Amino acid sequence: MAKLKVVNIKGEPAGEIDLSDDVFGIAEINQDLFYEVVKAQLASRRAGTHSTKGRSEVAGSKKKLYKQKGTGNARHGNIRAPIFAKGGKVHTPKPRNYAYRPPRQVRAGALKHALSLFVKEGRVVVLDTFAVESIKTKAVAQTLTAIKAQGSSVVVDAAANENLRLSARNLDQATFLPPEGVNVYDLLRHDTLILTQDAARALEKRLSA
Repeated sequence: MAKLKVVNIKGEPAGEIDLSDDVFGIAEINQDLFYEVVKAQLASRRAGTHSTKGRSEVAGSKKKLYKQKGTGNARHGNIRAPIFAKGGKVHTPKPRNYAYRPPRQVRAGALKHALSLFVKEGRVVVLDTFAVESIKTKAVAQTLTAIKAQGSSVVVDAAANENLRLSARNLDQATFLPPEGVNVYDLLRHDTLILTQDAARALEKRLSA
């Protein structure tokens, strides 16, 4: 079992927590999984709204410009041809959906390896609870300082902790996510992972299923 220290919001020791090695204690990290899953996540974010007009869509007369023979000019059907200024484009990009989903085992495996990487590198902080009495960004910032969170942080707790979510959203160096929303891309672009005990158990349950 992966054993992690637990602290309170003041940074004081508050016990330990045992977590599954299958989720938080993988010894050999496979970073190829990160590439596959992050590539898919970023592809899914693409708008795919690019579009250019072809010769059937641009404005212009369809009348033949001049007779076929005898003028010394090249043969042309109408002024919408791609060779003319303001003519239609050839092989134009059209709106498309770039999204695709890697297999479920690949997605789950990448997240397990990412969590294990954070544990292995000592970049995980487990809190007993992260209660915020009112919506106050300063309170969250003080907690991050007290627990010595390095760089940017992903804060994970139940979606029902609305005060924490609203308090953290104004911090440039912190991103709030519920356990069901934790993903490889958001983990890898932050320096520290902050979990409450309940969130750690929820992640363990989610990835052990």
